[in-house]
Amino acid sequence: MSARPSILIVDDDDSVRDLLAEVLDAWGYRVAVATTAPEAIELLRNQLFEVAICDIHMPETNGIELLRQMKRHDPSIEVLMMTGDPTVQTAVEALKLGAYDYLPKPLSMDELHHLLDHIMERRFLRQEVSQLRSRLGEQLRVNELVGVSPQMAEIKDVVVKVAATDSPVLVTGESGTGKELVAAAIHRLSPRTGGPFISVNCGAVPAELLESEFFGHVRGAFSGAVADTLGLFRSAHVGTIFLDEVAELPPALQVKLLRVLQEKEVRPIGSSRSYSVDIRVIAATNRDLESAVKDGSLRQDLFYRLNVVRIAMPPLRERKADIPALVTVFIRRFNQRFNREIRGIVPEAMGRLMAYDFPGNVRELENLIERAYALGAKGEITLADLPALGPRLPEEAPMAPASVPAAAAVGPAGVPTLAQAERDLILRALEVHRNDRTLAARALGLSPRTLYRRLKEYGVA
Repeated sequence: MSARPSILIVDDDDSVRDLLAEVLDAWGYRVAVATTAPEAIELLRNQLFEVAICDIHMPETNGIELLRQMKRHDPSIEVLMMTGDPTVQTAVEALKLGAYDYLPKPLSMDELHHLLDHIMERRFLRQEVSQLRSRLGEQLRVNELVGVSPQMAEIKDVVVKVAATDSPVLVTGESGTGKELVAAAIHRLSPRTGGPFISVNCGAVPAELLESEFFGHVRGAFSGAVADTLGLFRSAHVGTIFLDEVAELPPALQVKLLRVLQEKEVRPIGSSRSYSVDIRVIAATNRDLESAVKDGSLRQDLFYRLNVVRIAMPPLRERKADIPALVTVFIRRFNQRFNREIRGIVPEAMGRLMAYDFPGNVRELENLIERAYALGAKGEITLADLPALGPRLPEEAPMAPASVPAAAAVGPAGVPTLAQAERDLILRALEVHRNDRTLAARALGLSPRTLYRRLKEYGVA
């Protein structure tokens, strides 16, 4: 956590606002002020705040609605509400919407100091737990569904409703739109939340291993089967199994999957015994499944079995209102991962993000922010930290490829290949860290040995 956590004060009363700003600054906090809700939301779009202190009664938008908007934009921000006319109804409503506490005016500075100490202690402990999980390789699989757009509000509503049931769910959408996050959110909100959540990419498992991976096998069932295995379906017992890219399953396995869904039983390869499984199935695809049914690559009966509840994830270009909230989440995440204290993003850079169409969707946005960290962004993310979106400075002119073949340097429509993009990123990291390969490797998330091997491959070792 920063040595000076940031607090946003929102109040149309100059005297209260100025007093709070003076006191909080003396207590060691960074302070920003806003007189209206729209002004506060605009600040939130570009800066990170640990706490917001908001008045209930303000012109245009009241504090309760502002609280709702703040929590939609940044679920991790703590909000203290204050008012000179406290009522039980407004206090209860504020707490239900996620306010940390409710303060009557005139404010007690001792009480405020006490509350802020508690908030900062709680945030520190949460960060410690998150870092411990990361070190133990136990990253939480479930992330909050981030977004303030009408599309995301509708999806969240469907997720809450369907989570209470056991019905199969089919999540569709382009790659990178967050289909697995929807599946994980459904699991987290369901009665199965205490059970396992197992995710499998059906297109990433070799066809000859699919049946064994899904249903398990007994020892000696085939060459190399030296022990019994449960398989993914039995491992997901009393939990949820997420079948990503389900349309990539071969026809023979589609038949067996259909049987599992109908009979709730699994028979491992080589076994004469079937085992009952209590699972919920959530499937996802980036393909047009109706077309897949017509061309015969997907069984119609399996399609109907999976397509009970359908959630269509919109591409990021159709919900650009969610970009500021997503950027806030990614900055918080990468501040922790890179041990950095970036406080936000400059308006020019945010404007360029809002104007970009993101063919890679949310995953591409996340990668852009991570790349800014890897290339040494500090303080605030600027347009210079997002070279893929901004004009290239003369000193940043692209270098001619070394050992990368000319045909591999640029792909269709002039888009750089992965090899060229990786090479450029490595060279930029070396430039930022003044050719210190250890620091560059650390910034890129590589081992020094891997970085050296990449440099040799690209002829720049």
